[in-house]
Amino acid sequence: MRVLVAIGGNALLKRGETLGIGNQRRNMSDAALALAAIANEHRTILVHGNGPQVGLLALEAGAYKDAPPYPLDVLGAESQGMIGYVIEEALRRVMPGSEIVTLLTQTMVDPDDPAFATPSKPIGPLYDEATAKALVAERGWSVAPDGPNGKVWRRVIASPAPRAIVELETIRRLMEGGCLVVCAGGGGIPVRAGADGAPEGVEAVIDKDLAACLLAIELGVERLLILTDVEGVYTDWGKPSQRLLKSVSARDLDPASFAAGSMRPKIEAVRRFALETGHPAFIGRLDDAVSIMAGEAGTRVSP
Repeated sequence: MRVLVAIGGNALLKRGETLGIGNQRRNMSDAALALAAIANEHRTILVHGNGPQVGLLALEAGAYKDAPPYPLDVLGAESQGMIGYVIEEALRRVMPGSEIVTLLTQTMVDPDDPAFATPSKPIGPLYDEATAKALVAERGWSVAPDGPNGKVWRRVIASPAPRAIVELETIRRLMEGGCLVVCAGGGGIPVRAGADGAPEGVEAVIDKDLAACLLAIELGVERLLILTDVEGVYTDWGKPSQRLLKSVSARDLDPASFAAGSMRPKIEAVRRFALETGHPAFIGRLDDAVSIMAGEAGTRVSP
């Protein structure tokens, strides 16, 4: 069976941890065991988030005052290479002899997407409210609360909808050839069609779950797994009345009732995949990946 697995930034960095490479390598080493259990049984495409890492790269680039800040498409490409290397390093230890490849991937967006006017995608480290608002004044950032309690804040970036994966056919050939492909990292390098039709970068960060959905549909995979740091989809998240949905019809899910920039795009992704392909999609904890595939954990979203 063909499976597309989308892992969040928590696969490399758990909430509250510093952005050191040691933490990311250790966390990915643990995650690799769960991912290998799937990849050893199925043809697997792996998509990853990059929110913490691309935010850090932006801060590092901004610290050097003798050069203009690097644009987000370039930082997105840089994060794909860095994270892909850490993922490959961990997977090769638990999947010796496997063909694993990281592919720099560009994702086409519409330059007139209204998302450019309403930044919503969190990137970079966590801040308290006072620090976040000071950074707004100092650097002109957009910031927003991150999480249900509003105690931590993050920088937010425009997140236009993915329209096409530039390297789609290359990914297809690699998958059909038996490679485990790590691609569309961070949702892909954000690009638009230039005057000559060739891709050119834009200032954005694409949601990796929506890009994973688009890629899964185009590749014709039978399962989409979105793996994160929560058990599954909850109603009334963050309230005493919250309840885990173990199984739900795609038609019964309303993306608008979930938080923008976090769970909402995941809901949009699994809902669209299930309705357009007729195959189930899943959301759950990375550590439970095998149990989620077996229908024993997480949330199953049926067509």
